[in-house]
This record gives sequence, C-alpha cells and structure tokens, in this order.
Amino acid sequence: MKNSRRLILFISLAVTVLLIYIMMESFSQPGMERFEGKYEEIDFYRNENNTGPVLRIYAVKVLDADPSWMKEFGEAQPHTKYGKTKVFFFKDTPSESLTLTPKEPHFPKEWEKYLLASYEKSILGESRFTFNDND
Repeated sequence: MKNSRRLILFISLAVTVLLIYIMMESFSQPGMERFEGKYEEIDFYRNENNTGPVLRIYAVKVLDADPSWMKEFGEAQPHTKYGKTKVFFFKDTPSESLTLTPKEPHFPKEWEKYLLASYEKSILGESRFTFNDND
C-alpha cells in the first residue's frame, strides 16, 4: 500500500513537472517582435475566399537588408493548407502608395525596380525565397 502511494506521488510529480516545462516552452517562443525595427508594412492583401484556397500577400519596406531575417519573416507569416502566402520585400519605395492585387505580379510595374527579395509558400507548403542583390 505504501509503495503504490509513492508510485502515484512520483508519477503525479513527474506529470506536473512535465506540464510546467511544456507551458514554459510554449510561452517563451519568439514572436513577431523579433522583427521590430527591420521592416515597415506597406500593404496587405487577403482574398475573401474562406472555403477555398486562401491567398495572402504582404508588401514590406526593408529597413535591414539581411536576407536571413527576411526568409525567417516569410516563414513566420500565416499559411493555410492549400493556400498561398507571398511576401515582397522592397528596399526603397516610390512616393505613390501601393495597393496589392490578386493578379500577378501583385503590384504595379514601377515598383519592380525596388524589389529586393520575395518569399512564397506554395499550396503544398513548399517555400521559396529569392534575394535580388541589385547593388
């Protein structure tokens, strides 16, 4: 009887420690704040289709031109199964405002010369990052 109580106490203690560890790890994961000071959002587009493929497009002005954070930023964006997520990184921006559209290339042609990089997560979840080092 005494051994079974010890076993139950040991298992309860182990489960409690495991739950505390899992909760600490869950709440200590880095969020979008790790990208603060590296970008400014220019525009965002999401189609209205909630029953089919969801298309998310982000246009971002780059304040830090390091490709590694850009790829990480693209991977951190939401993605829906059978949907597409695209992020366009611009190093400078023209004076006129940008309005993204669902049709390729998703932004006006005059913005192409400012495009520094792009990230795309496809319908099957495959990602592609392209960095255009124009300097």
